[in-house]
Amino acid sequence: MSAAVAPALALAQANAVAVGGSRDSVANPIFDQLFRWQQVGEQLAGQLAHWAEPERRRSLLNRAVSEVGEASEEIASLLLSGSWRAPPEEIERRFRLLMASKNLSEYGIDPFGFAPESVRGFIPVLEFLYRVWFRAEAHNIGRVPDGRCLIIANHSGQLPFDGAVIGASLLLEREPPRMVRSMVEKFATALPFFGTFCNRCGQVTGLPDNCRRLLEADEAVLVFPEGARGIAKPFSERYRMTAFGHGFMRLALETNSPIVPVAVVGAEEQTINMFDATLLAKLVGAPSLPVTPLMLLLGPLAMLPAPVKYRVYYGEPMRFDGDPNDDDAVIATKVAEVKQAIATMIERGLAERKGIFV
Repeated sequence: MSAAVAPALALAQANAVAVGGSRDSVANPIFDQLFRWQQVGEQLAGQLAHWAEPERRRSLLNRAVSEVGEASEEIASLLLSGSWRAPPEEIERRFRLLMASKNLSEYGIDPFGFAPESVRGFIPVLEFLYRVWFRAEAHNIGRVPDGRCLIIANHSGQLPFDGAVIGASLLLEREPPRMVRSMVEKFATALPFFGTFCNRCGQVTGLPDNCRRLLEADEAVLVFPEGARGIAKPFSERYRMTAFGHGFMRLALETNSPIVPVAVVGAEEQTINMFDATLLAKLVGAPSLPVTPLMLLLGPLAMLPAPVKYRVYYGEPMRFDGDPNDDDAVIATKVAEVKQAIATMIERGLAERKGIFV
């Protein structure tokens, strides 16, 4: 791929110089994309050369087969026994506790469009994803306080199943249960049907004013400060967090909300992203468009997650003092503390796990 891209890139640079520009001034998005493909091709070539070593290839294959076999047996056992389903009375108890403090209209909907009955109907799906498909573990979930709080997590996996798993853990395992209100990309909430589904299930367009209002109503708000950059990063950059936005910290200071750092281990491997087709994403108005190894064969089905094992680590709540209107440099120092807390838990999770699927 590198050899094919380099001549086109060189030609674009030469044309830029010829009209009085510089080689660094080539801003044409087509050639930007070509350059990204060149970089990705070089990375993949290096990885494939390493993986092609016979002993390493055999070891990785044997390990993958063993892990998938073990995971398949566990999934089959859960499905056959039915042990993954909580008793109906337990689900009803949790649902009543969840709804006790909600500000609902006479039509059973809150100001953001949240309809509790939609969540009730979706609980079996959440149970299946959480307890069967991902066989998730939640560590130190009791650290999530009552009242307003910001849940800040790393983001990955191409599709936001990490957010669903975090929400399911607080709904199914915390005592008392909590409803998570996730800040969702504008692109997602603008999609026909899906946007309405998000709102009905309590998720909200990721705007500062929406987050502020939810915190002032003492809600638990989930924010992924990496945004689309984090969820769409290539597999070669797994578990390397991208830059964090600063908005969550300014809102935490403004509303006096504690921050709960959360590390998600497992989502990075659920869908293998070779690279992000940025140009095509812009054409369809999407924040990203990951390209997976099986996309040509399976189409959209290639985005479905593999049955990896999720591990979710909740950190101690963090409180910060200061002016929400401080300079970026001051806010960045506080943001770095949160990011480091998450990074430390990610390292712990990677060290503790036996494998990707087990």
